[in-house]
Amino acid sequence: MTFALPARGFALASNQGWVGLALVALPVLLLAWLIIYPIVSAVTDTLFVAQPDGSSALSFASYRFFFSDQYSRANLWITLWTTLVCGALLLAIGLPIALYLRFSRGPLSAYVQGLAIFPMFVPSIILSFALIRTIGPNGAVDVLLNAVGLPKLPSPYLTPWGPVIGLVWDNLPLTVLMLTAGLGNVPKTSIEAARDVGASPLRVLWSIIMPRMVNSLLVTTSFAILGIFSSFTLPYLLGPASPEMMGPFMQRTFSDMNDPVNALTQAVIAFGFCLGFGIFYVRSVARNRGGV
Repeated sequence: MTFALPARGFALASNQGWVGLALVALPVLLLAWLIIYPIVSAVTDTLFVAQPDGSSALSFASYRFFFSDQYSRANLWITLWTTLVCGALLLAIGLPIALYLRFSRGPLSAYVQGLAIFPMFVPSIILSFALIRTIGPNGAVDVLLNAVGLPKLPSPYLTPWGPVIGLVWDNLPLTVLMLTAGLGNVPKTSIEAARDVGASPLRVLWSIIMPRMVNSLLVTTSFAILGIFSSFTLPYLLGPASPEMMGPFMQRTFSDMNDPVNALTQAVIAFGFCLGFGIFYVRSVARNRGGV
């Protein structure tokens, strides 16, 4: 009788382990089929080139062409620039909103939260055309300025700032939600104690709130960067034709230029950059769960 309970507990834990593995088996198989296999296939197709005799040989010609081609490098640079600018703007805009929603009460905070989350329910293509009709040439902003006798402002439409405006608007709801959830780890008792000893709001933010927000900021930034780097609709409709972000660049290379090898090369390079940010995200999640 003394050893029956531990044995039963071990058997129960073992059964729960198998149940857990069974629950995650289908998602893992789908991940391997829909994501891992295409990635491995793309890397293989770009590295092993068919020879005239029918064999395949290792070749880095497509990668050498990408990094030696000025236009390809310009497209990669504008993608990195847009991603970094959007990430910085999302944190600069989303963090104050999240702080306000976390520590404020009343009907006004509910309206602010509703306005901050509203873009989540607007499809990207509708957002694109709405921005074109608003900030594009002869849009609503130009009409209002002309009505009051003011000169037109330079339109960000079809410039690098066009996708920045659209992507920040599109990704702001998720940023605010994730930062607000992260602020839930900040106990109000710590903030009230700091205020009682005379700490300024800036000191409270820097010494109490921000140290507890490091992982949330990292996860939020990783999500935003991964979504922005791989975006297509907003850069395609709002951005310039040259240079262009990697999403439209890959689509044009594949369909308009009928060059699948170089399109796959561009996709592999883009995946390499996204993989770095993805590693940061995975490590952050593992750290929160005590995995590392």
